[in-house]
Amino acid sequence: MASSSKMQSDVKEEDREEEFERFDDFTLASSWERFISEIEAVCRQWLADGPKNLLQKGAVCLGSSKSLYTVKFELKYATKSYFMEYYFEINNDGKVADWSCNLHDLQLSFGVTEFLVIAPQSASGVVLDAPEASKLLSAIAIALSNCSSLWPAFVPVHDPSRKAYIGIQNMGTIFTRRFEADRIGSQVPLKLMHLEGLYELFLLKFVFSPLDFSTHLFKVHFGMKLTYRTLPYDDDDEVQRADIELSESGENPGGDIRNKTQWDDDCPWSEWYSAEDPVKGFNLIAIWTEKTVESSLEMAELENASPHEAEKWFILPNFNPNFNGSVGNTIGFASQLHLLVNALDMSFEAQFMEDFVSVENSGSDNLKSSAVIPPPTVLDRVLKDLFHEGVQLPHLTESKHKSSRAIKGAPLESLFAQFCLHSLWFGNCNIRAIAVLWIEFVREVRWCWEESQPLPRMPASGIIDLSTCLVNQKLHMLAICIEKKRQLSQKYQDGGGNKNHVSARVKETGQVNGDLSRVPNEDLLGNEIGEISNSSILDASCHPERSISKSSSEAQDAATSADLRPSDCIRRGSAGVVDMMLLKSYQNMNVPFTQDTPLMTEDMHEERLRAVEAFGDSISFSAQLERDILSSDMSAFKAANPDAVFEDFIRWHSPRDWEDDFFEASGEVWTSDATEQSNKDWPPRGRLSERMSERGNSWRKIWNDSPALPASEQKPLSDPNREGEKVLHYLETLRPHLLLEQMVCTAFRASADTINHTNFGGLKQMATKMGQIYLTMASTLKPLQANHLSINSEITEDLKRLCVVFEHVEKLLTVAASLHRKFLQALRLSEVIFSDYYNFYQPKMGTGLVGGNGDKEFDKKQQVRMHEREMVSNMFTLPTANQSWRKVLSMGNLLNGHEPVLREIIFSSRDGVRGSYYAASTPRAYQKEIETYRMYICGTSNDLRVALSVASCD
Repeated sequence: MASSSKMQSDVKEEDREEEFERFDDFTLASSWERFISEIEAVCRQWLADGPKNLLQKGAVCLGSSKSLYTVKFELKYATKSYFMEYYFEINNDGKVADWSCNLHDLQLSFGVTEFLVIAPQSASGVVLDAPEASKLLSAIAIALSNCSSLWPAFVPVHDPSRKAYIGIQNMGTIFTRRFEADRIGSQVPLKLMHLEGLYELFLLKFVFSPLDFSTHLFKVHFGMKLTYRTLPYDDDDEVQRADIELSESGENPGGDIRNKTQWDDDCPWSEWYSAEDPVKGFNLIAIWTEKTVESSLEMAELENASPHEAEKWFILPNFNPNFNGSVGNTIGFASQLHLLVNALDMSFEAQFMEDFVSVENSGSDNLKSSAVIPPPTVLDRVLKDLFHEGVQLPHLTESKHKSSRAIKGAPLESLFAQFCLHSLWFGNCNIRAIAVLWIEFVREVRWCWEESQPLPRMPASGIIDLSTCLVNQKLHMLAICIEKKRQLSQKYQDGGGNKNHVSARVKETGQVNGDLSRVPNEDLLGNEIGEISNSSILDASCHPERSISKSSSEAQDAATSADLRPSDCIRRGSAGVVDMMLLKSYQNMNVPFTQDTPLMTEDMHEERLRAVEAFGDSISFSAQLERDILSSDMSAFKAANPDAVFEDFIRWHSPRDWEDDFFEASGEVWTSDATEQSNKDWPPRGRLSERMSERGNSWRKIWNDSPALPASEQKPLSDPNREGEKVLHYLETLRPHLLLEQMVCTAFRASADTINHTNFGGLKQMATKMGQIYLTMASTLKPLQANHLSINSEITEDLKRLCVVFEHVEKLLTVAASLHRKFLQALRLSEVIFSDYYNFYQPKMGTGLVGGNGDKEFDKKQQVRMHEREMVSNMFTLPTANQSWRKVLSMGNLLNGHEPVLREIIFSSRDGVRGSYYAASTPRAYQKEIETYRMYICGTSNDLRVALSVASCD
């Protein structure tokens, strides 16, 4: 028995030990408690850091606001993952601006400043299970209570399209605020479409007895925001309106009316392409600030109120999505310039342009597959525009940007510039299409030469501008040669025989009968012919305005010969007299008509310089040319002044080589009074300079050998037939890459000059941007002017980046033009709106081949001043009959027949509270007013969203 009892005691002892080992330790936390603890730890860390430290740790700024930031933390509970976001503001005084333009949706809905959002990491981002949502909200509420934090917390629930939330906030008093938001997507009750019904809906939230709201007064704070939207541009409506107007007036349109209704018809780029209006319309926001309403009747009166009674107006443009910063999605100069750059890259594959016309001769498979040539009708239309509709010489310098000449291209309205612009739109601007157009272009140019027809869009006189591209210089040279060729032919037909009809040039830079204050042409030849100054010929040709034809010369001779003495009648080729007397006879000096200095293009000048360097001081063709010019001037001077001596020619042609004793002794400046004094002191005392008085001086030798012949009877200094054929040979044998280099420079310059004519008002940012694009183009295109490109040159990538920059500027300019024409009566609005858009767009204007991030939308609003309201309201034109179907007219507050597309209302009621959970006891007199009820209502006749917050003491 003893042993059995001992065994039983041992068994009981073992059972007690097992029971002791298996006890439940309630000090261990559950998974839900650990989840709360993790939320609490994160919130404590955020509270300790504060806004400034959170910014340094990588808080992200929301795109809709520059002051709202968010931080995110990932949490796990059971098998699910969540993320918790903390939204906070900087530079905020704690007050909630109900209708601030940059409020977050939850801030606007519930009137909070900073808040937490906890949501699952799923595709929908919402909690679909109601118990799960309540559990999440409870967990975050407990964590915030442990932290003594007053942050409100929200959980997104239901379907994402409903934008539904539940939330809670510990207010630090005996009250707790609860939040709830939901949306009705369709079948909105008729009563809730009107302000009176919405007012009663709010009263139902705190008035529990069935009262007649029309007879009882309840003080409710009310604020409203109405958004109106202009009707979208409709081509059909515009065309129909144009049809009605034309039918009433009885006029025949004589063309396509649709083309006349485009918004950019009067913009400079409309000749080449039609740009879609970047500003599709405007949103007008009318705001009634907070006021107290006591009855439903007051709400009914407010619904009939005009938007002009609102305290504030704001305007927001609706931009076309194509103008959000992405590159390459619009058709404009930039897109075509990019194709031209590709053609330049392929131009190295052949020796002549004709090689690209036949696909069989081109070795590139890519060229065979992508090169498309437009039909002959398109080619004929382009040539007709270039050669038949542009015969009149345009004003080449009109509205030219000051930096345009820095780009070695061609003036905008010149023949080659127009050819380049047509090339951008000819086919798809591939090298084959360009080759076809160029070959036909040269054929038309040769036809003008052979038929002695004026070259369209090119001046037939003047000097050749060496700052332009070589093709433009050659065409200018050809136009002058054609004109001289026509003059020679006309002179021959008029019975001039073998006389050479030459244009004449007066070497006098002052007035013919004026004083002697002139800029003489000096030093065409030095002491020796080898001492030639290359710049002297350029100086001699820089006064084309003084060119006079031989017929005017003969008329002048006939007019002056009537009153001259018999000895004077032998003068020929005189353009008039000057206040200077001949040394050997007391007679006035006559200024002769002289031949034009032979014009030269850039390559001809380079050839002359190379010849001078090669031949040194020996007689070269360059020196011979200048010798011929000087001999021609001397012959003309002799013919106009039969009694003249070599010293007279020097006094007129090169005054610095005549040393006057009278002025050397007195040290006076040459004036008209001094001229009269020198005339009294006859003959004038003076002498030739040292270099002109040397023995064997080349100028004196040329003087002695030069016959007395007027310019009209001299041999021409240049042969227009020979020079014209040389120009055509250059055009017909121009290498493809050399042509494309000049086309790229000219096309960029002409495109910029075209859009520079755009009227965008006084938008300083746009004017600055246009100046910058010219400088950028000049810098990028400079290597093309050296004609040293190779097939693998890095310049191609630089040119493509330039196309991206040009596209950004082109888009900005289109926006500027659109805003300016829409706000002609309120220019301040166009300036401030464009300034906002420019600041929004500028970060995306990189020079890389890929544009900036275009995900964000422009949402900056501008306040409309009182004197601007009338102009803005006129933008909301009355809807036409065809647009009447768009109107529902189920809400009030109409603006010119337009109902608001969105109505937002805030109702609130306030009450006083005493005491606090976390503060010491306060005096009885201390009382803080809080919103006990707040309802935010947002919607239209077909959509209604309601957000309610209630403060309660449960």
